[in-house]
Amino acid sequence: MPDHAPSGTDTSRTGPLSHLTVLDLSRILAGPWTTQILADLGARVIKIESISGDDTRRWGPPFLHNEAEQPSDAAYFTCCNRNKESVCVDFSNPEGAELIRTLAKSADILVENFKVDGLKKYGLDYASLHKMNPRLVYCSITGFGQTGPYSARAGYDFLIQGMGGLMSITGQPETAAQPAEPLKTGVAIADEFTGMYAATSILAAIAHRDRTGEGQHIDCALFDCQVAMLANQGSNWLVGKRTPRPMGNNHPNLVPYRAYPVQDGHVIIACGNDRQFQSLCNVLELSTIGTDPQFQTNANRVANRDQLESILEDRLSHYSREQIIKALEAASVPCGPINTIPDVFDDPQVAAREMVVPMTRSDGSDIPTVAYPAKFSATPATYRSAPPKLGDHTRALLEHDLNLDARSIEALVQAGVVA
Repeated sequence: MPDHAPSGTDTSRTGPLSHLTVLDLSRILAGPWTTQILADLGARVIKIESISGDDTRRWGPPFLHNEAEQPSDAAYFTCCNRNKESVCVDFSNPEGAELIRTLAKSADILVENFKVDGLKKYGLDYASLHKMNPRLVYCSITGFGQTGPYSARAGYDFLIQGMGGLMSITGQPETAAQPAEPLKTGVAIADEFTGMYAATSILAAIAHRDRTGEGQHIDCALFDCQVAMLANQGSNWLVGKRTPRPMGNNHPNLVPYRAYPVQDGHVIIACGNDRQFQSLCNVLELSTIGTDPQFQTNANRVANRDQLESILEDRLSHYSREQIIKALEAASVPCGPINTIPDVFDDPQVAAREMVVPMTRSDGSDIPTVAYPAKFSATPATYRSAPPKLGDHTRALLEHDLNLDARSIEALVQAGVVA
């Protein structure tokens, strides 16, 4: 069962990364997504926020409500800031920058997503901190990377989805009556994939450091990650010089592999091999289609897509969603419904896999969060503290990590250096 420890300063971390401390100078999504992965796996993550806090605290509605039913942070903030300590430091102030440098001396990892060279003027860039802590793994997340003609540009997920090619292949196909309209995905997928690449790269750098004692700088760009995630569509162009186009729910390399209309909605049918196609034809009583040379192999089905799809659509229109899913599952043909988000969280598989983790933070706000998806047999992810209030851990960190007394802390608060 997941560990639903109470929120607050974490003193009992477990997990494969429980020996690591992360300074998180990132905000919005890609960087916080990175550091929540590390936090769920046991790392101590100190989220350094400005006095006004991470922008996503205000990206609502909907908003959380505390015990007094007062609105607080936006739900958006809660998706990627679990298991972190919130510490408010204004490092544009020299005293604040010095506090961060002191913390960096003993940190294992630092993650930031400022513009290229944006932290240099504060002495918080990689070169400056590497001199103080050669073991530090420092990950910079930007829109376009530290080099190249676009390096100075700001990069947001929507922009990257467009420039990185994803929007050119997402959406309904062009018809004689309707040009194709470019569409982004329903979540900030370029940010999320960048977070996953960044977390993977950080762990690789930690493995290198464990062998050599050397930290390093990781340059992770949303644009690069989006290009990498083009996967088969990128290869289709590089190898075959075929320009991928929007295909709606069709697959460029597989048939049948799409959503089909049935009597009461739609059903996804995803045949990944010839055996599954034969089974589909048997269920639909289309045995002659299954043995027709035009359709026997996937390559032939792709070549004769329109003819086959018309036959399948006509036959499937006679079934209800429940009826065809039950028959196809019995025949081991991959299929399923198109769920709404409420449907997803009502699904018994989601409950069985414990994918919703209820948490409560110090102001009484109840925060349901989504679990870390991988299941470890020996060192499972843990859920130790809810996404924190702004500045929830500032005073505790100053006192226990930096050994400041109450008078010194109060002076920093009054000066606006911390909050």
